Amino acid sequence: MCGIAGFFNVKENYKAEEAKWLSVLHKMNRSQKHRGPDEDGVFLGTHCGLAHVRLSIIDLLAGQQPMIRQAGENVWAVVYNGEIYNMGKLKKELEEAGEKFLTNSDTEVILAGYMRYGTDFVKRLNGIFAFAVWDGKLERLFLFRDRAGVKPCFYTKSKDTVIFSSEIKGIFRFPGVEPAVDREGLCEVLGLGPAKTYGKGVFQGILEVLPGHFLECGADGCREHCYWKLESRVHEDTWEKTVEKMQYLIEDAVKMQMLSDVPICTFLSGGIDSSLVTAICSRELQKKGKVLDTYSFDFKDNDVNFKANAFQPSQDRPWVDKVKEFAHTRHHYLECRNEELYDYLFEAVRARDLPCMADVESSMLYFCRKVAANHKVTLTGECADEIFGGYPWFHKKECFEADMFPWSMDFKPRTMLLRDEVLEELPIQEYAKEAYHRTVAETPVLEGEGGEEKRRREISYLNLRWFMQTLLDRMDRTSMHVGLEARVPFADHRIIEYAWNVPWDMKYHDGVVKALLRAAGKEHLPQEVLYRRKSPYPKTYDPAYEQLVRGHMLEVLEDARAPLRQLVDREKVKRFMEQPSDYARPFYGQLMAGPQLLAYLLQVNYWLEHYKVRLVS
Repeated sequence: MCGIAGFFNVKENYKAEEAKWLSVLHKMNRSQKHRGPDEDGVFLGTHCGLAHVRLSIIDLLAGQQPMIRQAGENVWAVVYNGEIYNMGKLKKELEEAGEKFLTNSDTEVILAGYMRYGTDFVKRLNGIFAFAVWDGKLERLFLFRDRAGVKPCFYTKSKDTVIFSSEIKGIFRFPGVEPAVDREGLCEVLGLGPAKTYGKGVFQGILEVLPGHFLECGADGCREHCYWKLESRVHEDTWEKTVEKMQYLIEDAVKMQMLSDVPICTFLSGGIDSSLVTAICSRELQKKGKVLDTYSFDFKDNDVNFKANAFQPSQDRPWVDKVKEFAHTRHHYLECRNEELYDYLFEAVRARDLPCMADVESSMLYFCRKVAANHKVTLTGECADEIFGGYPWFHKKECFEADMFPWSMDFKPRTMLLRDEVLEELPIQEYAKEAYHRTVAETPVLEGEGGEEKRRREISYLNLRWFMQTLLDRMDRTSMHVGLEARVPFADHRIIEYAWNVPWDMKYHDGVVKALLRAAGKEHLPQEVLYRRKSPYPKTYDPAYEQLVRGHMLEVLEDARAPLRQLVDREKVKRFMEQPSDYARPFYGQLMAGPQLLAYLLQVNYWLEHYKVRLVS
């Protein structure tokens, strides 16, 4: 897993000022060195520059990038971030077609595949990836992104130059590109955050290659191409056949994603998603005489401060104990203290380049750093809820009837603390509604489908395009910020494609939430774990943490130079902080309630300040 960056302009001759442009490439690399602490490299051609930082996972000795191939006077080069899980099969097919390989890396498979088959080769890849290919013969740059959007790829256009990077910060190392946010960007932060519109980077002029797409750039400009999208079809398999297929797909995805030349581990919460991934991994390693390392996360003294509610009915520790004993793993319990949770709020912003999921994200960053001290690769249970219908908004009546994102229906928390002038100037709620309606209109419909089934398909699509993407962004930035590669077997595109057309009465078979997933995992987990009621990622209930957040907010409110003062009303915020916290009424998803709203606003303030964001009308 790595970080990529670069620039392209067919009208430029970068070789004429080689020292200058090599320096720019090295600066882009340094900005995201955390993504690849093991090695780095650059390539500078006449019209294109590529930069790469490497976290060595596959072919530790010979997988350096940028990787270059030459035929006659023409040069092809690639920089790549990700893993291709079917690289062995693809390499064998290419060798049978006459290709010769010098390494055992998937990077060379990508470059050789592109040179032989062109852009269509991306359709053969099973993996998580963002990569750039410089085609010297065509004098074109191509930017590719995986189907689910697990790996990021941002870009911007400055006159005739295209600049790209795994993380937005890399783009700001290019001369003349500076952080600015306009009205639309503020609507993103205040109306949609911590989510963001797919394809957008919030900062003015910053875009993102869409999942399942690639960008083609040449003398005639840039064009975006879609190589993969969901298609709605009638599901014809029986319940038994559906369970059988899903069981195979999940097992195959997990086993494929265990591909690594370094030891792997898993995150284990004791819920069905992470437990199923863990059980499969552990069984496969046991066949080789190895023991799987697993990690669970919680907060210091949470056993004392925990308050059960509709969203979090139970703590994870007892369930982790059951699974680690059942799967025979070597388990590590990690805890985070209030001070660490608070301090990491701001490092999480630097990791994401945007305000994010407050302490939900800062704690994940902290835990990933602890795991990265011993491992470079982990498998997680992310994405199962979005794909198999695990959230309450898949079946709640009020969510079906809401004219808004079902995880963020109550807009009052987003606006009640803002200055009146901001509310008059920015169409925050209208912007969010327009984004919601645009996505609903994009939903691939099935002819003749209506009523509840059609609405559930819309909610599923909203989850895949928005909520899942927010969590994938969180997982990538928090893990890669500390040099840890997090893999997500449930985001295998074959699982997403198949589950997309499975009707709700199978996903919710016999009235059981995520019944299809539970049935597919019955050979791997004990019954009590299979049917544990969902409890989301843990968060702290310690009032001392709230006091830290409130104390810092008071300092910000009294600082006339604080950029947040341009957005929030001091008296409104002070009155809000005097009220008791309501953990059972989150303003985003299931985890972000009153304390997280304050923490999010602190992140907004830090973001504007740290990035020296210029607000433009």
